[in-house]
Amino acid sequence: SRVPSPESRVPSPESRVPSPESRVPSPESRVPSPESRVPNPESRIPNPESRVPNPESRVPSPERARYCRAMASHPHPLTGFPEDFVAQVLDEALTHRVRVQGVAGLQGSGKSTLAAQVVRLAKQRGLRAVALSLDDFYLGRRERLALGRRIHPLLATRGPPGSHDLSLACGTLDALRQGRATALPRFDKLADRRLPPSRWTKAIKPVDLVLFEGWLLKVPPEAPAALHAPLNALEREADPTGYWRGWCNGALRAYAPLWERIDRLLFLHGPGFAVVPEWRWQQECAAQATPAQRRGMDRHAVERFVMFFERLSRQALRTLPAIAERSVRIDAQRKILHASTG
Repeated sequence: SRVPSPESRVPSPESRVPSPESRVPSPESRVPSPESRVPNPESRIPNPESRVPNPESRVPSPERARYCRAMASHPHPLTGFPEDFVAQVLDEALTHRVRVQGVAGLQGSGKSTLAAQVVRLAKQRGLRAVALSLDDFYLGRRERLALGRRIHPLLATRGPPGSHDLSLACGTLDALRQGRATALPRFDKLADRRLPPSRWTKAIKPVDLVLFEGWLLKVPPEAPAALHAPLNALEREADPTGYWRGWCNGALRAYAPLWERIDRLLFLHGPGFAVVPEWRWQQECAAQATPAQRRGMDRHAVERFVMFFERLSRQALRTLPAIAERSVRIDAQRKILHASTG
């Protein structure tokens, strides 16, 4: 009873040879499903609840820190426009009884600097004036991430049409025009978020003049046919179908009520878009040249970032000289070359 039978020691032929089905995987196991091969578009945008750092942020390198310190002393619009030009801008606004004076121009052209100079001069003359930027009305990062998931991933980045809180912008300008006390929103670009209302500037007394500046002011939408061909590497690689640029072009129409609140527009007409990456890099260096040594974009990130603005910046160069009440040509060093009326 302890010796197994011969049949039990010799495995059967069936047990030694696997079946054909066990050696050949099924077609379904060899070919992944379409869903497994194509990533979910939403997977490219981080969950707004996750603590993801700003994708445009970079840790400053020693080389970039040295460059930024050098750029901080480079001739820049922070040194200001000529006093007689600033006085002309203020005098024209007062002559035309302007309540909201718009200042448009490409990134880095000196819009905020000119607005601040006019405000200072107005205060020296005993007037109450405030400066406000379209940038201060950017949607928060969480809201833009939601847009990126719902519509297109590129909408997670601030800047283009559709990334502003138009209701807040219109409401703020209306309150200032009507002489009501209001808080002026502020956006922290290095942190990529709007500051909490407790840190907004308060306009308690009625103001005589609002300097409202922004790169996009009164730029009209492009013709649909102009959107077909991609304009730069960002559009070719991240928007090959043209859906994002078409959506932004359509979103620009919603800005019309905000543009109607601008009484008069001055356009700082730069030499062309080619200078914008350098201008924007100078801005970034100036913003980072602080004792806090806050993070920001490196040069490569800046060059990619300005691609988001290129299409409408070129549209601004084509159209705003005829739309603005005054167009002022400036060179690459932001020196005034010529001024004309629209």
